Amino acid sequence: MGVKVFKTLDEQIEIMKSKNLVIDDIDYTKRVILRENYFFLMGYRHLFLNVDDRKHFKNGTNFRELYSLFYFDRQLRNIIFKNVLIIENNCKSIFAYVLSQKYGYKEDDYLKPENYNRSPDRVKQVNDLLRKMRRQIRVNGAQHEATKHYITNYGYIPLWIVVKVLSFGITSELYTILKKTDQIEIAKYFNVDVDSLISFLPVLSNYRNLCAHEDILYDHHTQKVIPDNMYHSRLNIPFIDGEYIYGKGDLFSVVLIFKYLLSPDDFRLFMKELTYEVDSLSGKLKTIGIDTVLDRMGFPTNYTDILDMD
Repeated sequence: MGVKVFKTLDEQIEIMKSKNLVIDDIDYTKRVILRENYFFLMGYRHLFLNVDDRKHFKNGTNFRELYSLFYFDRQLRNIIFKNVLIIENNCKSIFAYVLSQKYGYKEDDYLKPENYNRSPDRVKQVNDLLRKMRRQIRVNGAQHEATKHYITNYGYIPLWIVVKVLSFGITSELYTILKKTDQIEIAKYFNVDVDSLISFLPVLSNYRNLCAHEDILYDHHTQKVIPDNMYHSRLNIPFIDGEYIYGKGDLFSVVLIFKYLLSPDDFRLFMKELTYEVDSLSGKLKTIGIDTVLDRMGFPTNYTDILDMD
């Protein structure tokens, strides 16, 4: 097994040159790779590599192109992340409202197993998730001013406060263990059906975590997929081997989820920011076209048409 050893900035540049990457400004390139990390930058190389020689870049590929895709992905993460946070907050607020109104707002109320789906195939999941919730409350509760305030002054944390310390992963799983009537009531607030919301939340949670850890976003795919919906057909997304090729577990599936769960104003702002970044990247690419990037993202070329669809 080979051993990876430390490489100086000059050595890193020579490696890139040996892979047929054009470096037209050595000082600029050094500053970028020192600040951004050679390894992370090279994670964006794949679209620029020769089809029949995956170790070398296509002729004429410039380091600035590689960095442009890296920077585009960073901007994309920021845009996706802040909109997922909007939906996360909406979900937590609505969950807390519905459950507190129906079952009570103290820990003994919202952590009572009887208030959740008690079918035999859900009992273990319910008990496990309630244990996770108790642990997050215990571990994270003391770190937030609001939760500390309620513990100190009232001796309990109401559900509309405790949602602050629950992860989005816990929140999305919480929806799956609710009683059917509660799932339906919550889904109505978003104007979606229960099955759609069940599928939407873990996909958003997955992308949220990816954004928070600054992983590569643009070509990410989740294991879970969202159901076929009217936007797949209205955008004329190709249907091959019984499945739409875009908008299932790729980044475009997040756009579709946003279309359903964000307010019209928030969605319009999101699309404005998204298209700005796509157009900006398009002007910086030379050896590949923006359609190549969009395809890897799971975006149909007419993706902006969704903006004016009801």
